[in-house]
Amino acid sequence: MTDTNWRPDLAQYPGPKYLALSRALRDAVRKGTLPAGAQLPTVRDLAWRLEITPGTVSRAYQLATQEGLLAATVGRGTFVAATTPQLGPTQPLFVDGSLVTQGVVDLRSPSLPHAGQGAAIRAAMMRVAERVGDDYVDYPTQTAETDLRQAVVHWVADRIMGEVQEEDVALTHGGQAAINLVLNCCLRGDRPVVLAEDLAYPGFRHAARLSRAETVGVELDQHGLRPDALEAACRRHKAQILCVTTEAQNPTAARMPESRRSEIALIARAYDLQVIEDDCYSVAESSSPMIRAHIPERAWYIGSLSKSVSASLRFGYAICPRGMGMAGRLTAQHVSFALPRPVADLVQELMLSGTAQKLRQQTQVEFAERLSIMVQALQGQDIRWQPSVPFVWLRLPGGWRGSTFARMAQSVGVLVRSADEYALINGHAPNAVRLAVAGGMPRERFAKAVHSLRDLLLSPPAELVV
Repeated sequence: MTDTNWRPDLAQYPGPKYLALSRALRDAVRKGTLPAGAQLPTVRDLAWRLEITPGTVSRAYQLATQEGLLAATVGRGTFVAATTPQLGPTQPLFVDGSLVTQGVVDLRSPSLPHAGQGAAIRAAMMRVAERVGDDYVDYPTQTAETDLRQAVVHWVADRIMGEVQEEDVALTHGGQAAINLVLNCCLRGDRPVVLAEDLAYPGFRHAARLSRAETVGVELDQHGLRPDALEAACRRHKAQILCVTTEAQNPTAARMPESRRSEIALIARAYDLQVIEDDCYSVAESSSPMIRAHIPERAWYIGSLSKSVSASLRFGYAICPRGMGMAGRLTAQHVSFALPRPVADLVQELMLSGTAQKLRQQTQVEFAERLSIMVQALQGQDIRWQPSVPFVWLRLPGGWRGSTFARMAQSVGVLVRSADEYALINGHAPNAVRLAVAGGMPRERFAKAVHSLRDLLLSPPAELVV
């Protein structure tokens, strides 16, 4: 069944036109005006009919597709897939790197080098096991985490973010869970708006989707988030939260100057924005104040051990705004009571014994040496990187598209991430890729993979495949 003549009245839906169209789609499907299997007009046809841009229609179609209302089939068109939205997230499950085809080098996500984590964690487990008592039968509590929260305060002491006390800390199951915690704690309303960099860590938009929030991109330049673009977005949307990376922007590796951090802080205060400052890709040293130092009453600093000690521990934290620590911990309590006692006790042992700090230093040294291999191999290319940040942003030379390069790289046995994977819906993706440092393989194999990419760059395809 087809219904390519569908023409909704967008005037009855307030707000941006792409949201109005997505709501019209939702209502039409629920009321049966567009039954399951009905074919929708093409993007250009509907844009012409409604006197809006094709990009607006495309964005609305993508939103409805993410909700499970629509299904797009290449060569056939866009169809109504269901009468109710698909529940839950739609991104694929994380795939264990060990399941990747043998012989393929995975540079999509950084992997920690082997710095003795196994032996160190095993020894810490044995020390913790000696202290396990009958209280392990009870539920974990936020009160029992006091000493671990104090250990986190010492762990982040190398960052300039104003006064931080134990009561400001909320503990989570990794950095992604800390982002979810902030959204759960702060977002209000049926369709809240979250602002993020227009090239950003995909976890921001996945977390926003779980919170039924709309993610709006804010333009970047070579220094990170643009203050003028942020203020324009604040005027256009009644946003509640801004997600930003200041030390190591993911994926571009940009480091935000101190003056810009101050500008963004002033805008956040003027428009009553809560700010999530993600520092999970923590650089070795920083003398620049974090955004939290400028606006301690509304900035949430996010960190974890996943990129510096061990991803298997699933340990993260949120340094809450002043006066919001109790709210953060209550939100964590509503989600999971508290961290599992074995995890909390193990991480506390690693931190207080100094083991975690030693592992962090060793991984940073190895990351720096492997980064040197990558940077030397890509000499002469348009790259951006930082000494202790485990990825390189590569702007591709003429003749390449990001998605095409990723496919060609896979054909020579190397997996990379195209800029497309970091762009928001209907956002702009430059011709670039992010190359992550693989620390869990022999250096020789890593170097060979990087040189394969260098050789590939010098041989662009005769015709682009989009």
